[in-house]
Amino acid sequence: MKISVIGLGKAGLPLAAVIADAGIKVTGVDIDNKKTDMINNGINPIPEENGLSALVKKHGGKNLSATSDSILAAKQSTVHIVIVPLFIDSKKKPDFSIMRKALESLGKGIKKNDLVVLETTVPPATTENFVKNVLEKESSMKAGKDFYLAYSPERIMTGYSISRYREFPKLVGGINKESTEKAFEVYSKFAKPVRVSSCRTAELAKVAEGVYRDVNIALANELLKVSEHYNVDFWEMRDAARHQYCNILEPGNVGGHCIPVYPWFLINEMEVPLINTARTINDEMINYYAKKVGRIGGKKVGVLGLSYREGVKEKAYSRSLDFISLLKKKGYDVYALDPLYSKEETEREFNAKFLEDISKMDVIVLMNRESGYKEILSKIKSKVVDVKNMLGEK
Repeated sequence: MKISVIGLGKAGLPLAAVIADAGIKVTGVDIDNKKTDMINNGINPIPEENGLSALVKKHGGKNLSATSDSILAAKQSTVHIVIVPLFIDSKKKPDFSIMRKALESLGKGIKKNDLVVLETTVPPATTENFVKNVLEKESSMKAGKDFYLAYSPERIMTGYSISRYREFPKLVGGINKESTEKAFEVYSKFAKPVRVSSCRTAELAKVAEGVYRDVNIALANELLKVSEHYNVDFWEMRDAARHQYCNILEPGNVGGHCIPVYPWFLINEMEVPLINTARTINDEMINYYAKKVGRIGGKKVGVLGLSYREGVKEKAYSRSLDFISLLKKKGYDVYALDPLYSKEETEREFNAKFLEDISKMDVIVLMNRESGYKEILSKIKSKVVDVKNMLGEK
């Protein structure tokens, strides 16, 4: 058996590395030639991912090879895992253009009795409709009859992907029973698969995981505002309220490729008022922060934390982007700092001045939980809006 993994991003490359480490030949496919060259030379293009560098160094150019020729990779493999990005457009609708191109190339190379598994998080019914139709058109074969087709959502957390792939239950559901069993057999060689009745069930289960967090973070954000209204320490209240039937999540920002995106798959399809409201609450938290800044006073605002999450160099749906824009519209002089971004990147990608002297700021806003910020802030007397409670005090 030889496996191709189509898409070598923050989810695809760790998966390919885990497969290679299980003793299986795997070919990674990506349009970025620089990335494929690095992998073939044992160099990890995603160094911030824990444990990945060691696996790429060990298997790169050996059990793990990389190419930009997706058709050739498909012809040389019998199992094909598709894990390319799915973004939403300005109208919050899913943009399948990247996935379509990947599937069209794959369809030209798959053979009879091959297995295709989609891992990208998608709206329910995508595998049995969109994916199936594209593959059948390009291959002139029938899914479920001539080749197997299944869905197995990635359930990773960037920065901890290796352990998640190896230890976390891996849902597997096919377009028919035979596809489910084939996918279960393959995934058993490098993961811990769990069968579900259909690919649609697996798709909705993954979307539901993201929606669950989004709704519960929205609840935490609302309770944070309530606590402030009653002059109650939210964090003390949260600890006091915790027991086996109540676990309030942390309030704060909701960014990244996942949680802010998945709810729209359902909102676009039907009336889901709770899910829709939660999305609005979380997106509008930057207005709550801006009001705090206004109450403190002063015009120089320092924003600490630009990536959507500490330790992950990714600005996708980062609330810092919109927050900086909001502050500037309100007339503030905005400076920013994140250890993952250089001075040039900070100024170019986030449209903020680089924060060099934190003591000159009137207000500091912490937007993620980078450990180094506590030491920086301990040396100054500026007013701090501690979005993520990193200082461990009210």
